[in-house]
Amino acid sequence: MAPAITLAAEAPTLSAANTGFMLICSALVMLMTPGLAFFYGGMVRVKSTLNMLMMSFISLGIVTVLWVLYGFSMAFGTDSGGLVGWNSDWVGLSDIGLTELWDGYTIPVFVFLVFQMMFAVLTPALISGALADRVKFTAWALFIALWATVVYFPVAHWVWGSGGWAFELGVIDFAGGTAVHINAGAAALGVILVIGKRIGFKKDPMRPHSLPLVMLGAALLWFGWFGFNAGSWLGNDDGVGALMFVNTQIATAAAVLGWLAYEKIRHGAFTTLGAASGAVAGLVAITPAGGAVTPLGAIAVGAVSGVLCAMAVGLKYKFGYDDSLDVIGVHLVGGVIGSLLVGLLASGKGQSDVEGLFYGGGLDQFWKQCAGVFGVLAYSLVVSAILAFLLDRTIGMRVSEDDEVAGIDRAEHAETAYDFSGAGGGAAHSTAPAPADRAESKKVDA
Repeated sequence: MAPAITLAAEAPTLSAANTGFMLICSALVMLMTPGLAFFYGGMVRVKSTLNMLMMSFISLGIVTVLWVLYGFSMAFGTDSGGLVGWNSDWVGLSDIGLTELWDGYTIPVFVFLVFQMMFAVLTPALISGALADRVKFTAWALFIALWATVVYFPVAHWVWGSGGWAFELGVIDFAGGTAVHINAGAAALGVILVIGKRIGFKKDPMRPHSLPLVMLGAALLWFGWFGFNAGSWLGNDDGVGALMFVNTQIATAAAVLGWLAYEKIRHGAFTTLGAASGAVAGLVAITPAGGAVTPLGAIAVGAVSGVLCAMAVGLKYKFGYDDSLDVIGVHLVGGVIGSLLVGLLASGKGQSDVEGLFYGGGLDQFWKQCAGVFGVLAYSLVVSAILAFLLDRTIGMRVSEDDEVAGIDRAEHAETAYDFSGAGGGAAHSTAPAPADRAESKKVDA
């Protein structure tokens, strides 16, 4: 018998197709931050519109620079104790070759790092929706820098970095249920417990000033989320990214229907705000689960998240925390739902052979998901509250009461979102504010 011959596995080579696909996905994820800005910007009162837009846009500036200087190294460098990474060659991105491949994949390191950069940019921007109307812009900018450094970069390493404790435990998080959404939602809760409620919370009407902007923002998020989710497989060679793409659409659609059904039963109407919020809830919930569940499983993930997130947004009135734009109800709750459902609905036919409880796999994966969920939640909640407390006691987190009442746009940015000076006037004009709204309009224009 001839001796056996062992062939060495071929080393991966750069794939132009996967590289191009991932660059497009990176651009789609970048678009999500402006999309989020419009989504949040339409949900606030008119006097806070620009501030809400800027709270998202400033993250593009701050986190991008931090990612280049040290963030990428902390998140994906050589592991230290399962808690953080480091690679001095990546500091400043000065020692990375143009065609140097990300380990085990067919895309350059530069492509992987810019894709992950967009995740790092988006995550702190998500927090801003909970803080609408009342936070100093300088304090917010400093909070982003500190939070990204001590919370996001380490947590990204836990979940996705080789050697991270959650990664090694086997926690499944395809695209950021724990690292992005639970992380941001828990941070939002920690900060608002420190800075307190808006003036007039539960007393004054605080309705969205532009539902068309909300719908536009939701549509941009939905569009960009295909890059966010499908791109997280880092290529198109085995169909898993395609499964994630399909499941993203399916779960989002099911969540819209679930939210609207709950809303109709509970409040008697189908609202545009509910449709937009339901879409985001479904996108959040499928983010960790979409590579592990079947399309029918994606319907379940979406429907459950749509209903439960719709129920959760009302908890702020019951418990008295002022989550301005429902970051906790949508992102924290949606992230928890999607992450835990992996332990029940994983089919073993997607990203891995792991099976959840409903597919005969028992509760082993469910307990792993619980460890990831509650580990990230607790860390982000506590550290974010500490950061907010330190900033509040030093430079102050909140604007003055007068500035909050008059409008944070004028106080912090010396601008207003809309200029009506050329629109004419008079009580008979069709766009004149209703009498009940005029006092607020005068305060904004004061």
